[in-house]
Amino acid sequence: MLAAFAFLAPWLIGMSVFYLGPLVASGVYSLTDYPIIGSPRFNGVENYRRLLDDQQFASSIRVTLIYTACSLVIHVVIALFVAMLCNGSGRAVGLVRLLVFLPSLIPLFAAAVLWGWFFNRDFGLVNYVLDRIGLPTQGFFQSAGQALPLTIAVGFWGMGGAFLTYLSGLQSIPGDLYEAITVDGAGPLRRLWHVTLPMLSPVILFNTVIGIVLSFQVFDIGWVLTKGGPADRTLFWVLFIYRKAFEEFQMGYASALAWLLFLAVALCTAVIFRVSRHWVHYEGRR
Repeated sequence: MLAAFAFLAPWLIGMSVFYLGPLVASGVYSLTDYPIIGSPRFNGVENYRRLLDDQQFASSIRVTLIYTACSLVIHVVIALFVAMLCNGSGRAVGLVRLLVFLPSLIPLFAAAVLWGWFFNRDFGLVNYVLDRIGLPTQGFFQSAGQALPLTIAVGFWGMGGAFLTYLSGLQSIPGDLYEAITVDGAGPLRRLWHVTLPMLSPVILFNTVIGIVLSFQVFDIGWVLTKGGPADRTLFWVLFIYRKAFEEFQMGYASALAWLLFLAVALCTAVIFRVSRHWVHYEGRR
């Protein structure tokens, strides 16, 4: 028994110091007025009451929900469509798979820096090309109307993980099922609805949950490309927490925001798992 705890000790210590400790501390700080450079002062649920009147917080929720919805379309719907197109054999198919998956190996932070250079308003490559061919230049990430759609478009860069998961799921579907339903006269749409989607439902559930968790916690894209602007059009929830904690030194308020984010993600995940029992099909189980 002692030997087992000795082997587990590094993990237990790391979990306690870097996860459980900060978790408990943030819960305590969320009930205080803590300016970081001073001592925390207990103020009860004042930080949570303040959330109700904070327009920037409402804006950060709206931006995060829009990003999450679009991110799910990319990583759940579009990634599945691309995987179905690539579910075959041949050199061309292998090349397409490589081109789709390869960008996901590059860290999103580095990808955001690259996109920021391409679409920079003053010296970006895209505006240079537009100017050379006689078209008007654009504001891109410095434009209030274009910043969020372009930031969402960066999400295509990381589609490779969901694509690879779908591709593995598609290749694990027994061919006998397609043969049987084809003999019964089923067309492509019926094969998709009655075979492909039910057999892929656990993979769809996995990509949906992972997509929601990651998109709710998006930070690096907004921070690198726009710093939350212009006009808070890319002020994501986690970026708003960072701004309150490390730019305005309101650690107590930031801790309340972080706990609310945790509860929101946990609630969304719980609802998805609750609903999934009606549409997710596991092998050998109804």
